[in-house]
Formats: sequence, structure tokens, C-alpha cells
Amino acid sequence: MTESAPDPQPGERSAVAAIRDAIVRGEFVPNQRLVEADLSDRFGASRATVRAALIELTNEGLIERVQNRGARVRAVSLEEAVEISEVRMMLESLCAAKAAERVSDAEVGELRELGERMRAAVAGGDVVGYSGLNQRLHRRIREISGQRTAAQVLERLRGQSVRHQFRLAMRPGRPQVSLPEHLAIIDAICAHRPEQAAEAARAHLGSVIEALKAADAEVSPLHP
Repeated sequence: MTESAPDPQPGERSAVAAIRDAIVRGEFVPNQRLVEADLSDRFGASRATVRAALIELTNEGLIERVQNRGARVRAVSLEEAVEISEVRMMLESLCAAKAAERVSDAEVGELRELGERMRAAVAGGDVVGYSGLNQRLHRRIREISGQRTAAQVLERLRGQSVRHQFRLAMRPGRPQVSLPEHLAIIDAICAHRPEQAAEAARAHLGSVIEALKAADAEVSPLHP
């Protein structure tokens, strides 16, 4: 059960964004304690602002509050990461379809350019660069779609599963698998084909789910 909190004020929104970004970037690791005084010093915010930010991030599922032990970064299990990807599959397919309906000529050019940059990153072995372009592509599709509610939910889900996504992005051979999946999404959106765009997004997230399971099996093999 999450704590209720009023809509965050501007200073609180800034603190929420700063702490969220630090978690997403891996600066705070799963199960790491988050001490209000330390966060206040680091981000230049008052203790009250930090406390309100932690409540907001608890509601988002990025942080958990343990009785008598304060707040810590919530660890997301493989099972939950898979469930998150299943929800993403539905919402991202919706956004891809909406984007295909709304995309402008200028946005078509932007998506095509992103696709070429992703292709170049994979060819050059730039895994980190490709991962960043991957995130940018998904974000732009959400923005182009105009589906703000889905975009907000997807952003929260991305934060919760970011460490699983990063590990997956670093897996040898994964970019070569996901690149054609992303290019298929781009092609369908740019061709104004909503159903094809939705199907391409579903296929990509299905691939993500299978890759998550495979990566976990390699790290934690079952023994008879």
C-alpha cells in the first residue's frame, strides 16, 4: 500500500526527477539505503522536500520504505521485470499505432535518422551508444503518439526495470537482434501503418521478454 501525497510542488518535482534519474543511471543500486540528510546535501534540497520526493518515488515503485530503517532502492525481481515488459508490450503497441496515425513528415525524417544512427552504432560495436539511442527512439514514439497517459505509465515502468534493461543491453549479440526489430517499428510508423506498427512493437517486447528469461537462466542456471 502506497502513501498518499499531494501533487508535488516545483521544488519537489525537481528533487523527484534528480533522485529518479540517479536511480535510473545506476548511481543508487538495489537495496541501497537512501538517507534524507545525504540526499539533501547532494541535491541541494531541504529535508522536507527530499522526504516528499521519497514518498512520490515510493508511489512510483522505485523506492520502498522499511519500518524503522527508512527508504531504500527497491530491487525488482526477474518475474516482476517480465510482468513490466508484458504491460509495456500492450502500451507501447498502442503508442506505436497512434504514432503511425499522427507522424509528420519532419518526424518521419527524425525517426529515419535515429534508425540510421542505431544501425551505425551496432556496426561500430558501440553498445552504450546504441542503448541510449534505443531509449531515445522509444521516448520519441511515445511523444509522437500523443498518448500522454500511456507515456507517463511507460516512463514509470522503465524506471522500475532499468537495471534489467541495462544488463540485457550489455548482453553479447543483443543489439544485433533488437536492431531489425526497432527498424521494423520505424518503417511501419513512417509508412503510416498503425496495425503493422503495433504488431512490430509487440514482436519487439516479446523478444525482450524471452531475452530477459534467457539472460537470467545463464546467470542462475537450474541444478537438478
